[in-house]
Amino acid sequence: MPDSPRPRILVTIPMFAEVLAGLALHFDMDAPCGTADHIDWTPDTLVARAQGAAGLLVAGAPHIDAALLSACPQLRAVCSMAVGYNNIDLPACTAAGVLVSNAPDVLTETTADFGFALMMATARRIAESGHYLRAGRWTHWSYDMFAGADVHGATLGVLGMGRIGQAIARRGALGFGMPVRYHNRSRLDASIEQQLDARWVDKATLLREADHLVIVVPYSPASHHLVAAADLALMKPTATLTNIARGGVVDDAALARALRERRIAAAGLDVFEGEPTVHPDLLALPNVVLTPHIASASLRTRRAMADLAAANLVAALGGGLPPTALNPQVLPLRPMG
Repeated sequence: MPDSPRPRILVTIPMFAEVLAGLALHFDMDAPCGTADHIDWTPDTLVARAQGAAGLLVAGAPHIDAALLSACPQLRAVCSMAVGYNNIDLPACTAAGVLVSNAPDVLTETTADFGFALMMATARRIAESGHYLRAGRWTHWSYDMFAGADVHGATLGVLGMGRIGQAIARRGALGFGMPVRYHNRSRLDASIEQQLDARWVDKATLLREADHLVIVVPYSPASHHLVAAADLALMKPTATLTNIARGGVVDDAALARALRERRIAAAGLDVFEGEPTVHPDLLALPNVVLTPHIASASLRTRRAMADLAAANLVAALGGGLPPTALNPQVLPLRPMG
């Protein structure tokens, strides 16, 4: 009997050569982004390239929806190397019997490092002063030259107290003596609150009391514009806002207005509505630090994310249990046919 054909997979993102080599042991592979070249994954392009593929390895894009699933009925698994999966219609995948996985845990500490660094850069006006220096404008010193806000001892507000939120709170409380206020759908255990010097408050109180607000909630329709104009109006004029959650959680247009009118002091943003496009008003402001969605970007962590996504894909299409399946109820996957 001839051997059964190997499953075909499509890798939609640039990928470590070692990870691709490992996947090649199990699958026939289309990896058009195996180098630094990127593809504009329009819906039509994705459908065309995904024909015959049993599995997709993705990150925060492209969008996986019911239309794609209908056009690619052979698809069995979509494995993402990101934590967030708002680009994947999980109910549609579940209804179609398609396994979905993400990559939690492996990026918690790296992302918390970055979030705290972005908050500090925002509070201390590091990017703004760097641009000033590079432009050759540093000709004198004055007592208020780029005077920002202290971080140590200031009140840290955390909106979203999952793994990453707790890791940020730990850095603030234990490393910088910051009292922590947080808002989450559910309260932490009292022992964790005590360890982190963290107190649950409602969202309005969080916004009013925070000197430095860090947003770490997952994106969903319910969290769209969770921080909008009315919320920003509650914040102190000396406060900073840092968003490492997902674009769309903050109303970027409203935030730009608040920054321009100095109704809050500054913002640090790693995520944006409609990214990679950034609201033009944000680009023009000096009191905002902008980074291109790189909170998890250490080589060790990105490799761990890729390894986990690959392990999920191998397990899913090999009849095993993917380590971080989001909808394990679809297992076992229906055979290729």
